[in-house]
Amino acid sequence: MKKSEIPQHIVSTAMSLAVEKGWATLSLAEIAVTSNVSLSDLHQIFPSKNSLLRFISEQADQGVLEEHDNDYLQQPAKDRLFEICMNRFDALAAYKEGIRAIAKDSRKDPVSTLLLLCNLKRSMPLMLEAAGLSTSGLQGVLRVKAFSVAYLAALQTWLNDDSDDLGKTMAKLDKVLGRLDTMARRCSRARTVPTKSKAA
Repeated sequence: MKKSEIPQHIVSTAMSLAVEKGWATLSLAEIAVTSNVSLSDLHQIFPSKNSLLRFISEQADQGVLEEHDNDYLQQPAKDRLFEICMNRFDALAAYKEGIRAIAKDSRKDPVSTLLLLCNLKRSMPLMLEAAGLSTSGLQGVLRVKAFSVAYLAALQTWLNDDSDDLGKTMAKLDKVLGRLDTMARRCSRARTVPTKSKAA
């Protein structure tokens, strides 16, 4: 095995073990033994299970960027976000069973759940920016929060959608992004309504 392939091998093994044994009680030592990598070498690459999750999130981010096309900007914002979200799900597909197992163990391992949310905190602004939507200022902060809620709702559906065409996932994503689009339009109209000046 090439040295450059070791991190991917370790992560894939960890996800398989998460499905088989659960994530909360899984140790780095178990991952090292099953990966046929020394614990010392594994620790240098992934000092914690949380760093394994961060690696997966960063891979998904990279997958979104690699699929990014400037033609996105010619589409409506909702369509841009829809395509970017589906690209991210595609990038996570290899780890789907493992992520599902981690989500199942979330009550036993709240730290990992929190880390996943922190990773989303870094990833969601990236996805919005890739869609040509600014995340600067107060409006940007609110946009990130709203989009994060929508993405997590679609993610939950994706985790339980084993169909080939991901029809349920796409329907859910279309629904939650439609709500965001409606909210954004209402806010935009509210900002453009002129205020009546008081009589002197």
